Amino acid sequence: MIPILMYHQITDMPPKGSPYRGLCVPAKKFAQQMQWLKRLGYRGLSMQDLLPYLEGKKSGKVFGITFDDGYTNVHDNALPVLQQLGFTATTYFVAGHPGGHNHWDIEKGIPHSGLMNEQQIQNWAKAGQEIGSHTLDHVHLTQLPENEARRQIEASKHRLEAVFGVPVTAFCYPYGDESAAIREMTRQAGYTNATLTVKGLALKEDDLFGLPRVTVSGNIGLIAFLIKCLTQKEHKRRVKKERKKERQH
Repeated sequence: MIPILMYHQITDMPPKGSPYRGLCVPAKKFAQQMQWLKRLGYRGLSMQDLLPYLEGKKSGKVFGITFDDGYTNVHDNALPVLQQLGFTATTYFVAGHPGGHNHWDIEKGIPHSGLMNEQQIQNWAKAGQEIGSHTLDHVHLTQLPENEARRQIEASKHRLEAVFGVPVTAFCYPYGDESAAIREMTRQAGYTNATLTVKGLALKEDDLFGLPRVTVSGNIGLIAFLIKCLTQKEHKRRVKKERKKERQH
């Protein structure tokens, strides 16, 4: 069982009462989390580096690190920590909007936050970190016509590869919104793996295009964080949820 951590922004949390404030993890807290996992003998890896472990070809004390959307504060606050500890991570970029902002969040009342520009994304890649795709426009894929969903999946990969000159093999479904057909499109587009927003630890038997993650919120304490990552608590919660779903059907 391998934890794949899901982060969004690495910055101070907005005031209490702000929508989705837990998506912001303070920089000091992120550094502490990474330092403790390193101290306990674990190595943080990008999805590309984690893949052999997910496939059962390698074994070791590893965990995945992923960042959704590609915020500037990840470049400024997370990248130095990753470099210092010798960790790699994957950022899933909204390929059509480098240097833009989280326009998809505004109607929910989430504060405006900038996305990495092309130079910052280049810095990310040059530092040995992975560029993944989060579609062109951060869309609900299952709500689109098939040809547009396919375009969002394929064109985002091609655009990122063309601009940054690196293979893009990791994908993340915006909002965790996916289906069997969307997974198949992702596979056909040439990706090797895709992550969900479903909570849980990744198992060897999991579909590589339906990998669960461990949500890291800004208000989590260190002990609770380590329990989430290093015990079976998240796995048990996932199993319980799946059984409940089966009973409902």
